[in-house]
Amino acid sequence: QAQLVESGGGLVQAGGSLRLSCVASRSISSIHRMGWYRQAPGKQRELVATNSGESTNYADSVKGRFTMSRNIAKNTVYLQMNSLKPEDTAVYICSASVFDGRAWNDDWGQGTQVTVSS
Repeated sequence: QAQLVESGGGLVQAGGSLRLSCVASRSISSIHRMGWYRQAPGKQRELVATNSGESTNYADSVKGRFTMSRNIAKNTVYLQMNSLKPEDTAVYICSASVFDGRAWNDDWGQGTQVTVSS
């Protein structure tokens, strides 16, 4: 299991930028997949980006604007968010997933609020 703590959220105007951080309680090199998700009020949780080693995948809605990266030495993954839009407003949640040979085991952080004003 990994405890995950997100930070970096806040209030920003449309067109602005934020960088979110997610610190894990264990080495992220042993975690098969790290991810960022978001959940807006009244909506289902949706995938933003996932990273599995050298491969990163993004939701179509954030491609070209968001970049996920990681610092293994700091057990931290980041989400750089540029050109933010009001529709990006949500709680952003970090995930860590490990495949045990039969199923994926997921850990989740508490989330950090991102609010984009128009």
